[in-house]
Amino acid sequence: MTTSTVPQGDLRLLDSGIAQNMLNSTELARLAYVAADGTPRVFPMLFLWNGKEVVFATFAGTAKLTALRARPDVAITIDTAGPPPQVLLLRGPAEVTEIEGVAPDYIAMQQRYYGPEQGAAAAAELEGSGVRMARIAVRPTWVGTFDFMTRFPGGRTAEEFASRGQ
Repeated sequence: MTTSTVPQGDLRLLDSGIAQNMLNSTELARLAYVAADGTPRVFPMLFLWNGKEVVFATFAGTAKLTALRARPDVAITIDTAGPPPQVLLLRGPAEVTEIEGVAPDYIAMQQRYYGPEQGAAAAAELEGSGVRMARIAVRPTWVGTFDFMTRFPGGRTAEEFASRGQ
């Protein structure tokens, strides 16, 4: 899909090569949210893309979950340093669901990032421990991409970007 004319923020950017590369990568996603004290936080996390949502898994009872329930609007970035860099920016509300035991998404993330053995080991380590986990799902409502080759920050053209500051 050619996305050079699709404006930043448009959900059609999820179909772009940049977005698909990042959503299918094993780069960490950085989840940005507002903490209970009103200050910003950014937390790097393993993630899954299920075609509609970016999904994270974490342990229940954390301050992060309390903050997400109070202020569900979040931002996510998944990126590579390059060259050329590839950057996917997402925004949307986070939905938190607590789960008794080990979250299936947690095991899937362990397998995706570290392989089948690590996924099985992670599950075995927590099995029967009485652990409680949470699933954080973010359905994007805003999407931005840039790679400094075909798309530039702010949706500018290569010429506009090159002439900045002149």
